[in-house]
Amino acid sequence: MARVAFKMKLHEGKAAEYKARHDAIWPELSSLLKDVGVSNYSIFLDEDTHLLFGVMDVEDEQALDHLPDSPIMKKWWFYMADIMDTNPDHSPVSMPLKEVFFLS
Repeated sequence: MARVAFKMKLHEGKAAEYKARHDAIWPELSSLLKDVGVSNYSIFLDEDTHLLFGVMDVEDEQALDHLPDSPIMKKWWFYMADIMDTNPDHSPVSMPLKEVFFLS
């Protein structure tokens, strides 16, 4: 099992909307993530900088490479594109983070 961490950028004033959309996450998206081996997935917000910090456990990191091919993933990205920084394909601009400490 690997832990993957990343950061993204939320548009100012969109924290409540971001939370509301994730509180009502689509069941088919949850299923997709679980099917590729994602678990213990959390996203945190730094309200001062509007940076989102995500961390998840993944059975196989290479399985994440197939998510962009999924129609439900593309639909979710399009749905979220108006409230966060995105790439031309509507995927979130996401920067991987390197783990420097872990206490189990």
